[in-house]
Amino acid sequence: MAEAGLRALAGGKAAASSSSPSPASEPRAEDSGWGRLRELFRRDEYNRYPEETLNIIKATISGGIVGLIYGGIPGFIYAKKRYIEQSEGEVYHNRLDAVQSAHRAGTRGFIRYGWRWSWRVAAFVAIFNTVSTGLTAYRDKISLSHFAIAGACTGGLFRLNLGLRGLLGGSILGALLGVPAGGLLMAAQNLAGESLHEKRKRKQRELYEQKLAEWETSLKITENISGDTNIAFQEGSGELNAGKMQELQIFHPKS
Repeated sequence: MAEAGLRALAGGKAAASSSSPSPASEPRAEDSGWGRLRELFRRDEYNRYPEETLNIIKATISGGIVGLIYGGIPGFIYAKKRYIEQSEGEVYHNRLDAVQSAHRAGTRGFIRYGWRWSWRVAAFVAIFNTVSTGLTAYRDKISLSHFAIAGACTGGLFRLNLGLRGLLGGSILGALLGVPAGGLLMAAQNLAGESLHEKRKRKQRELYEQKLAEWETSLKITENISGDTNIAFQEGSGELNAGKMQELQIFHPKS
């Protein structure tokens, strides 16, 4: 009976040890280039994308709107003027009909030429910002060389259809344009008091410190639970040993 009680106590101790909560692994700050690059396209606990990714999307949309206006307004004027020149012999019901026909031609020109410029400018802005932001995240620092490389990649891609000469020419021109554009962006961020990269690093550091504090609190709670469990089993083991001594005295009384 005593041996059965000991086995039951040992089994209960093992079950209690396995059921006691174990803290998660210690949080670690992301220190690899590829890890920081993946975080640019990963949502946080609130299902939100990083601010850099949102800025790329906003800049792409803004570039598309600017390209639409830049190419659409001259296209509207050109298409309307050309329609008037080519329709001198046409007969209209009234003056309003003629004006509406000219406006419809201008609207078609606005859509045609505006779309042609819109997607080009949007693609240029998206590629440029994606490459520069990715290089900044990978190298964990901001530099003018990142904008030069981004401009070279973008210009080369846009001139790739012209062959090797177009690729080289577009890359050189893109790099030359990327340096002043990057300088303006860096100056604007410095005037704001904190760049996007510095702001992201600060938020990541604050989040890491918060997770580390939560992990240390969980570890202390687990250690307290384990200590209370060991004390309880030690007390139970002492009571069982006393019962075993009484049982031995019953079965083997002193002579």
